[in-house]
Amino acid sequence: MKRREFIVLIGASAAWPAVAQAQRQPTLGLLSSDELADWAIKPFRAALGEGGYFEGRNLTVIHRSAENQFDRLPALAAELVKSQVSVIFATGSPVPARAAKAATATIPIVFAYGGDPVSDGLVESFNRPGGNVTGATFIGTALTSKRMELLREIFPQVSDVALLVNPKGTLAEIQIKEAKAAAQAFGLTLHVVNVVSEREFDEAFATMSRLKVGAFLASTDPLFGFNGRGLHITKALPYGIPAICNGRVDAVSGGLVSYGADLPDTWRQAGVYVGRILKGEKPSELPVVQPTKFELVINLKTAKQLGIEIPSTLLNRADEVIE
Repeated sequence: MKRREFIVLIGASAAWPAVAQAQRQPTLGLLSSDELADWAIKPFRAALGEGGYFEGRNLTVIHRSAENQFDRLPALAAELVKSQVSVIFATGSPVPARAAKAATATIPIVFAYGGDPVSDGLVESFNRPGGNVTGATFIGTALTSKRMELLREIFPQVSDVALLVNPKGTLAEIQIKEAKAAAQAFGLTLHVVNVVSEREFDEAFATMSRLKVGAFLASTDPLFGFNGRGLHITKALPYGIPAICNGRVDAVSGGLVSYGADLPDTWRQAGVYVGRILKGEKPSELPVVQPTKFELVINLKTAKQLGIEIPSTLLNRADEVIE
């Protein structure tokens, strides 16, 4: 072989690994307890796009949903780890993130849900997550008292209220405790109504009707809204039971009032973090994103449908009124 040909061959072979690496696009593993609503997945994908990542173009996405069978999550997380994904986005509740964390200590994990990631054992602290896990939370479990206060302001004569809960949810116990304390503080009798699937919604609202419940709150759980169907809102309307909701997405679906963070923004923030991690940043150096603004949304269309008069003082405080 001539010397010049040999040099060209060596140079080309040395470039092969670089070419292969350039062609190997990152893979995102999406782990969820159930299918995600459009209001959650769309801002997440939009944030990825803003970071320069597009599914099918320069990003491969592997989605694994437990379909509300939480015992499947460890195996699904292990499957993503075996696939050697670049990042795992675990969402819907703390359970997918816990399963992912148990499956790997090296692959970065980003979460998005409505609980406290410190007490849920996902991070060491909000500012310094430590390890391989970080994400965004809308802190849905900490606003029960405020929502109960709104309920009392709208319905001063109501004595009985309900909390709709999935007893199998990881956030159920703490939310029941908070709701009982808030109801007692406002002189209300709280009825805890359990449902574990959408098939039980009609029975749940029939029970509330028999109990003469004046209004209800839904706990933070993937069953109530994260699958995008909003049945816990629409199925309550024929029974004439108004809903005091966790976020704007529920008020748009027909809830009477919502108070909470901008829920889609939580998923957008998670998408931003996934993009930054794909570019080389470490989860341990990315503080958990918390909401900085809480919005009050009133659905006047629902109020008129149910024959409810919203106090003008509350309307004046609203960030948005749906008519």
